[in-house]
Amino acid sequence: MSAPVLQVENLHVHYQTSAGIVKAVNGVSFQLQKGERLGLVGESGSGKTTTALAIMRMLEGPARIAGGEVILDEIDLLKLSDDEMRMVRFDRISMVPQGAMNSLNPVMRIREQIRDIFEAHGRALARSEVEATIAKLLARVGLRPEVAGMYPHELSGGMKQRVCIAMAIALKPQVIIADEPTSALDVVVQRQVVETLGDVQRELDAAVILVGHDMGLMAQFVDRIGVMYAGRLVELSPVAHVFSSPMHPYARQLISSIPNLEEKRLFKGIPGVAPSLLDPPSGCPFHPRCSEAMARCSVEVPALCETAPDRWVACLLYDEVLSHDPTS
Repeated sequence: MSAPVLQVENLHVHYQTSAGIVKAVNGVSFQLQKGERLGLVGESGSGKTTTALAIMRMLEGPARIAGGEVILDEIDLLKLSDDEMRMVRFDRISMVPQGAMNSLNPVMRIREQIRDIFEAHGRALARSEVEATIAKLLARVGLRPEVAGMYPHELSGGMKQRVCIAMAIALKPQVIIADEPTSALDVVVQRQVVETLGDVQRELDAAVILVGHDMGLMAQFVDRIGVMYAGRLVELSPVAHVFSSPMHPYARQLISSIPNLEEKRLFKGIPGVAPSLLDPPSGCPFHPRCSEAMARCSVEVPALCETAPDRWVACLLYDEVLSHDPTS
């Protein structure tokens, strides 16, 4: 296998609060191959978005990266200065945000916002190139050239999200992180936006991290799924295996909570509530909600282990497996 384009190793993110330290991301490790699509799923508060923002170095106080490495083509992004990281964003790694309206400048036309990306990275467009370059970029995401002269409030939600995708791919990055890019859109527009993201990803042969909680969307789009719970990665497997034979009890309950049109059964959610990250339970953080918990689960914290080729799980049910390195 070729070297990964992105490697996250033992990432920790803490929030300092008046009540104490919240460990929002607690030792997350994974790698991403060129052209791969990885989904990060889990309940609200599981650490998905915080992980994405940490990779992009876009966290704001009181959050801080407490440890770990984020290696992009042999460069640790966490060791770069703020100025150096600004030059990496959009150029080598970019992000499609969850709220397009909050990400676009409401008083600037789309043309100026796209042009700013080129100028900020020392690639200012000649006057004769501006219109053609921006029109071509908008066309790649299915938008008409006239959109360049419009303000964000003149665009629909789906159009704004496509503009964000266009901005994310403007400099042809190696990695694109999409943080719930369809959460505020209706189902028809959701599909269009995801198809657009898939088209431009294939065109660039970029790797994608899709953050979300829509398991149906994940099933259609990603190659692998990372299931997060209480700031930890508890399962990492190819998407087909996660849906057909999930290993972690939490992953199994996530899958069983999805409505099935082929089988009539009582719809039920996962019992209990996610733990407070300010005062998490001892041992495995999922054990208070787990129907398969053993006595030792309340004491021991399971490591992420490889139980089969490309199948990783953090659960004491599989502790006979000796491999504990999720980046090997």
